[in-house]
Amino acid sequence: PKSPISTPQNHETLETLPPTLLHAPGWRAPASPINIARVYKLFLTIRYLRKRRIAYFAIAAVTLCVAMVLIVMSVMQGFLDNVKNRARGLLGDVIVDNRDFSGFPLYEEFINDVSQWPEVVRATPVIYSYGLIRFPRTSQSGTVQVVGIRLSEIYEVNSFKDGLYYETHYPGTTTFAERGQPVLGIELAPGEAGSGDRFRVYPTLPEPFASALEKSRAAGIVDEDKTKSDINDALKEVEKPLIPGLLAVAPLETENEPQPAFIGDPWPGLIIGRDIVARRLSDGTYERYYDNGERVQVTLLQVSPSGSIDTPIKQPFRYVDDSRTGIYEIDSQHVYCDFDLLQKLLMMEETELVDGGIAHARCSQIQMKIMDSLDYTARQDLTRRLQAHYMSFLDDSRFKLDLLERRLIQRVKAMTWEESQANIIAPVEKERVLVTILFGVISMVAVVLVLCILYMIVLQKTRDIGIVKAIGGSSAGVAMIFISYGAAVGLVGATLGTVGGYFFVTHINEFQEFITKLNPAWQVWDRAVYSFDEIPHQVNAYDMITVYVSAVIASALGSLLAAWRAGSMHPVEALRYE
Repeated sequence: PKSPISTPQNHETLETLPPTLLHAPGWRAPASPINIARVYKLFLTIRYLRKRRIAYFAIAAVTLCVAMVLIVMSVMQGFLDNVKNRARGLLGDVIVDNRDFSGFPLYEEFINDVSQWPEVVRATPVIYSYGLIRFPRTSQSGTVQVVGIRLSEIYEVNSFKDGLYYETHYPGTTTFAERGQPVLGIELAPGEAGSGDRFRVYPTLPEPFASALEKSRAAGIVDEDKTKSDINDALKEVEKPLIPGLLAVAPLETENEPQPAFIGDPWPGLIIGRDIVARRLSDGTYERYYDNGERVQVTLLQVSPSGSIDTPIKQPFRYVDDSRTGIYEIDSQHVYCDFDLLQKLLMMEETELVDGGIAHARCSQIQMKIMDSLDYTARQDLTRRLQAHYMSFLDDSRFKLDLLERRLIQRVKAMTWEESQANIIAPVEKERVLVTILFGVISMVAVVLVLCILYMIVLQKTRDIGIVKAIGGSSAGVAMIFISYGAAVGLVGATLGTVGGYFFVTHINEFQEFITKLNPAWQVWDRAVYSFDEIPHQVNAYDMITVYVSAVIASALGSLLAAWRAGSMHPVEALRYE
């Protein structure tokens, strides 16, 4: 017999029928208490996802938008991480500075005190000044920032050593000590039989360069720049290892072959920013202009404690190495010399005054290496303690400070590396956020596309909606079908987009090389322009999860209008013309 299970006027479901009806003759109860509402929602969601091919366009839109946002976020985050790492590697973890070229006194006393603290691993003073550099052989000149450092100490504080070219290939040869110019000797050996050459040229290196080069070759270090020179051209012909960098050949003074040696007047060593002495090519290698040990002249300006500038001082140096930090503004403007020498030239060393007093030695900055286990909060707490300790010198009876020295001390501030480089890091962080927001807004097209496609499906599936509601489906249940459908579209699209975006980012440099081989004009990443050796290709797990979840939620939200339209549809109206 007919039973009022569901009619337009009576929307009772099986779960709401009275027990007498459920146990009436001829009625067969379900074998198990299956939730029919969940079954039809899942069934229709999967069916629409498989059969309605128009939904593939929505999935494709979500896939492309997810991949696009993930790629942009990963590359921009890579840029930001590189800038942070290089800024930290250049300065150390904590710096103490008063941003005054006159410097500040009592730095040695301060370093001796804080070096006893368990958090401080190493501390070293640094001097900054401006000068004019000139290469007499080529008459090249330009303004530079001269940095005075203690080489052995700075190696322990930051990653300055990692960016030195000659120290990498000739370990232990980079020094600020006075020396002449190293030159190559030449050995002429008989040519191979049948080669047509009477002699073969074999260069010989002076010590300690010869032993240092053998050590670096044994460690597997190769010259990625593949330095171009006449000597290396001759070595290529006989298939011998190339000599890294540029070294001049010893002059032929007698009938004998040139011998390896150090020639010329001994002058202090000078490390020069790489972009001053070399040109970066589009493949990331460098073309050097000057031989190792070439004479360089630097003109310095003395700055008194009161800030006045005295007579310029000229000091000859030997170019002993070049430094690359990866930041063009630094590599094209900085040169590095011995701290004690620069302090003496700038008259910043300790001196006796006419009245019998003492002018304390001064430095421009103190760089520190601290324990890696300290987090950002602990580092900030340490900087406050460091500054308080330095300010305590103002009231220390051991030191007799004049008014100018007290003013220099009062300007001193201890900062973390993040605070000291905020003017470089903050713009990159803002650019990353801005670009992510812009691409996020562009990705809203996927939400709109999901809305339009699901709304069209609702209009096409009027009969299905009417049947579901006629057999007991609630308005909320019908609406949930299309919300689930939108979430399923987002789930599939987000999965494909995340996988595709991750694959593209991790192989982005290979794609760059591939399209460059097809057409050099398509090269996007020119190493002669960008300071980084390669495009950042790391994917942050947090960013990946954020993009994935956001895509699923956005797709579900994009289906709300279609779900409302389906839920509000009356079964009689839906079936009237079917």
